[in-house]
Order: sequence, then C-alpha cells, then structure tokens
Amino acid sequence: MKHDFVLPSETYLLNHSVGRPLKTAESSFRQCYLSPWQDSGREPWQAWLEIISEFQCGLAQLFSSNETQFCPQVNLSSALTKLIMALPELNQHSVILMSAQDFPSMGFAMQKALPAGATIRYIPEDEDITNLSVWQQHLTHDVDLVFVSQAYSNTGQLAPVSEIVTLAKQHQILTIVDVAQSAGVIPLHLTELDADFMIGSSVKWLCGGPGAAYLWINERHIARLTPKDVGWFSHENPFEFDIQHFVYHDSALKFWGGTPSVAPYAFAAHSIAYFAKLGCQLRDHNQQLIDLLISKLGDQVVSPHDPAKRSGTVIINPTMGVEAALAACSDAGISIDARAHGLRVSPHIYNNESDVLKLAELLNK
Repeated sequence: MKHDFVLPSETYLLNHSVGRPLKTAESSFRQCYLSPWQDSGREPWQAWLEIISEFQCGLAQLFSSNETQFCPQVNLSSALTKLIMALPELNQHSVILMSAQDFPSMGFAMQKALPAGATIRYIPEDEDITNLSVWQQHLTHDVDLVFVSQAYSNTGQLAPVSEIVTLAKQHQILTIVDVAQSAGVIPLHLTELDADFMIGSSVKWLCGGPGAAYLWINERHIARLTPKDVGWFSHENPFEFDIQHFVYHDSALKFWGGTPSVAPYAFAAHSIAYFAKLGCQLRDHNQQLIDLLISKLGDQVVSPHDPAKRSGTVIINPTMGVEAALAACSDAGISIDARAHGLRVSPHIYNNESDVLKLAELLNK
C-alpha cells in the first residue's frame, strides 16, 4: 500500500514516533475544513463539528464500541488529568498501580492530578510486564486503580491487557488502558474488553498527526462522573448561552471542555477511517516483517520474539553498537531511533521486505 502514503525517499521505520500521512490527507482537509471556512458566507462551525462526529465514528469502528463513549482530547496527559480529577473513588488513601516502563508523561500527569496523600506504586522496570503473574503479584487488595499500557514504547513489549482487566475486576480495581503505542496496529475490542477507561492518540500507527487524542469512557461510568475541567462544549446544549445553567452532556463529551480545536481531528478522522477498514491487515503485515527481521538478526533483537508478547516495535541491540548503527543507518538513508535498550524499528503497512532486509544487511556487517 505504499502508493497510498506520502513517503520519503529514504527507508522510513520510525512509525513508533510519527506515522506517514495519506496522499489524500491534504485534499480531504481542504474539503472538510478549509472549504466551509473559505467558500461559504455562513459560519463554518456546523461543518467543523461534523468532523468531530466523523472522528468519533471512526474510533467507534476501529475499537468496536459506540461513538458516544469517545471524547476528543488534545493529548493523553490532558485526558488522564481530567479523568483522574473526576473519579470520586480516589482520595488521600488511594493506591494507584502503574509500571515504571510507562511513558513518563503519564506518571507526571498522575502525580499532579491525584489527591494529596494518594500513592503511586510502580512495577519495577526490570520485571516482565508481559507476564500475567507479575501483575497478579502487584494487584493487591489495597490497589484502587491500575494504569496499563497495551504496548510499551522502549521495550517493544505487549501487556496481557484482557487478563489484567479481568483480574482487576475480580478485585474491584478500576482500569485505565493506554493505547498510544498500539492504536491501529494491535486490535482492541473495547466492548469485549470491558475496561473502565481508555486513552489514546492518532499520531503513530494511525498516521493522523499530533493533537487528535481521545478519551473513552465505559457506559457504566458516563452518568456518574462529573469532570471539573469543563467548558461550554461539556454542556448538554453548548448553544444555550445561559451562564447560570450548566448540565453535563449525557455522553463522554462531558469531558470535552471549551471551544474545541478542530483541524487536528480533520486529519485524524480521515486516516482513522482508512485504517478502520483494514481490520487486522496492518497487524499481520507488521508481524510478518518482524518475523523476517528476527530471522536475520537473531539475538540482536532484544524485544520479545514471541508474537503473543510483542508489540509493533522491535528493539535491537546491534553487535556493532548503538551509536555506530545509528550513524550507519543515517548514511544509508534508514530512519530509526534509539532508547535505553537499543534501536527502535517499527514496520508499517507501507513498509516491505526490502526495507527490513536493507536494515538487517547493514546491521549484520
């Protein structure tokens, strides 16, 4: 599907950071966002708000849920902050479980949003978060909420999300699932999973650019939650214009806030619709290319070799050394990056065997 995307001349394997745009993204943006603004003498808000509806519907199709359960957010940190501040169960005695491998911004937001005195308990970084027994050990009776990333950006590991959610339910522990590193490449059926909350973004595998994040609320929580960070688009009727009368929206949009940003969602809605139609094709293609890379590099691949435990990203500790490998890749026109455990490589639907073989040949020199 290379012909569908705007690709650089070099070999691009940085999809864990930013996915490449669709060739149709620019014309779609012009039609749905700019045209109502430029070509009409009427106020464009009605057309712009239809973009948000399309964004919600695309997410509902992608994640097998209902569009009323999704609320647009600027980024995951903002979504998490709004959510934590709206949970009445959390108080100065609460205990929250997350992994030391979680993206730092999630820890930062959690630390500042929680009530004073609440405790964040971290699963140590050296423990295997792909192993359910590790989660069983840490999901003790005193934990009130567990934050779990479906995929971990620096290790290429995949958490057993379904089993963790089931275990948490047994202990009456609330669950927040982070799909920032997995949305689009790792299927997730939210209705079947039945987690309490989910946060995600569009910038990576969904190729939707930054600024189009989202918050998903399980239906059992929508009516009872009363977010504090609100605005006129959190109101059941944003255009009522009565400053003394506020009633929360009856959907997840109660978490929306003030005058919304629209442009990022125009790009994201277009790309999400594309990937929602692909089903499991991206996951299958990604895993085939990862298998090929592992077959060529062997133990240089330090992320999980087991398909059940690996995400869409491969972590490589090259024999030649990380710095030498980065320099060699740069010279060869191969776009990758590195973190603490080695090189990060993420093959997308528009990558092919020749991209992977080019990288493997270089690293095996």
